[in-house]
Amino acid sequence: MSYFIYSDVSLDIERGFAKDEDIRFVPMEYMVGGESHSCTELQSDEAMHNFYERLRQKQETSTSQITPIHYIECFEPLVKEGKGLIYLCLSSGLSDTFSSASLAVQELEEKYDNVQIEVVDTLGATGGMGLLAELAAKNRSGGMSLAENAEDLRKHALDIQYWFKVEDLMYLHRGGRVSAATAIVGTALNIKPILTINSDGKLDTIDKKRGNKLAMKSLISHFDATYNAGLGNSVYICCADCTADAEKLKAELLAAHPDLDVKITMLSPIIGAHTGPDMLSLIHFGKDR
Repeated sequence: MSYFIYSDVSLDIERGFAKDEDIRFVPMEYMVGGESHSCTELQSDEAMHNFYERLRQKQETSTSQITPIHYIECFEPLVKEGKGLIYLCLSSGLSDTFSSASLAVQELEEKYDNVQIEVVDTLGATGGMGLLAELAAKNRSGGMSLAENAEDLRKHALDIQYWFKVEDLMYLHRGGRVSAATAIVGTALNIKPILTINSDGKLDTIDKKRGNKLAMKSLISHFDATYNAGLGNSVYICCADCTADAEKLKAELLAAHPDLDVKITMLSPIIGAHTGPDMLSLIHFGKDR
């Protein structure tokens, strides 16, 4: 292994794959119910269920940005050893992680010769970062150099499609995505907004459905319209503690596309703090993001 693959813990990926391929993580901080937590690795399903139960109890949540200093603390030991790494970071359209990581690399380059760090803006999040981590591991195993691998990941970042629905509009309101009036009325009418991550790596609301059944049909419809098997058949369903819905979505996808490799993961607390419980996402390789 000539270099390491890192991501921040907003990534969602199969734990076994991450362990087998030695995917490493930059810790992130979050608050729930006034308590501070450091998320240093992929969380267990039990831990995530407990987290979302606290959100259902209306306990306040928030997250903290990773500072350049924290990146330096994480990366500098490897630089001293002459090791290289690729860092897959949360979209620059959703967070300042890309800017902070880039600043940290600049500081390390001023201090050390031959710094081998590639910061890749995923222009996405959660399972999309998982898809890119899978690709990064495949490229590394295939003999790609650090720079070649990073360039390939940047090339394919916009080949990943994101479709998701949220259950509680008040979380989007707190994040400035919808007005208070929209959140209150939408919740009362059981409106489920359908969102995507656009080509700038930012959130867009693209549809609104009344009720869970129509919302899930909308996710599948967007998948059918954009799926590109030539880019890869790996699909992530990331859920915020709504595994029954996730399993139903998986079954419907496989009924129409039996060759898909569908994985269900629990949404990390870093993203879940901003979407709320029962969010459901469908993430895959596709066309025309």
